[in-house]
Amino acid sequence: MSSYKDLLAQREQLDKQIKEAVAREKADGIAKAKVIIEQYGLSASDLFSRKAGVKSSGGKVAPKYRNPSTGDTWTGRGKAPKWIDGKDRSSYLI
Repeated sequence: MSSYKDLLAQREQLDKQIKEAVAREKADGIAKAKVIIEQYGLSASDLFSRKAGVKSSGGKVAPKYRNPSTGDTWTGRGKAPKWIDGKDRSSYLI
């Protein structure tokens, strides 16, 4: 049975081998990618462009409702503000 110190030494050796293997495989992958990029004349925009029809999240939304007395606005998303909550929203449409 291996001692604690022996196991730690083995782990250090394995960690080193893992790092070397990752670096080697990464370099191989980059070399293959470079060959394909040169072969087809690809650019960064070809590789990293967004597909049509994919919506980005987190963008601003235009307000849909306005409080005529204060000028406050609300997009219609999330929890309704107190000034419109429970009321007919059609009269607040922008």
